[in-house]
Amino acid sequence: MTHAASPDDFRAAMRGFLGHVSLVTVADTGLVVTSATSLSAEPPMILFCINRSSSTWPVLQSEGRFGWSALGAAHQPVAERFSGRTGVSGADRYLGADWLNLAGVRLLVGAPLAFACKVTDMIDKGTHSIVIGQVLDVTTQAGAGVLGYHQGQYVTF
Repeated sequence: MTHAASPDDFRAAMRGFLGHVSLVTVADTGLVVTSATSLSAEPPMILFCINRSSSTWPVLQSEGRFGWSALGAAHQPVAERFSGRTGVSGADRYLGADWLNLAGVRLLVGAPLAFACKVTDMIDKGTHSIVIGQVLDVTTQAGAGVLGYHQGQYVTF
């Protein structure tokens, strides 16, 4: 079926896209994203998209740095806390998990990969900002699996 895409049609279609669940941490807040990817190896850069209505957006804008932890198969409870599904907000989202501080940001211990980054650009498009970050530090954990998101459900690999 083809027709002009409304915002609801677009959201419904995007549920069919398999997204890797990542956690963006900024100061005492953070959010779950599935729109995160590598941008450049030289210099090492990543990007993600954030809704400007998010409570994390102004904190990110003022802090100028963030952590990006790709979530592993065992991290669904962390994803649920940071996505707001459990009603937990603010610094309480960090409870129940172990954190490593690198370059002034919190990264999830045991994440398959995590980056400490400084913001180099925030580009506004539509309702979101495209955030580009230069990677300052990296940590990896072999065998952690992958937490994905598909059709409104978490899936593990």
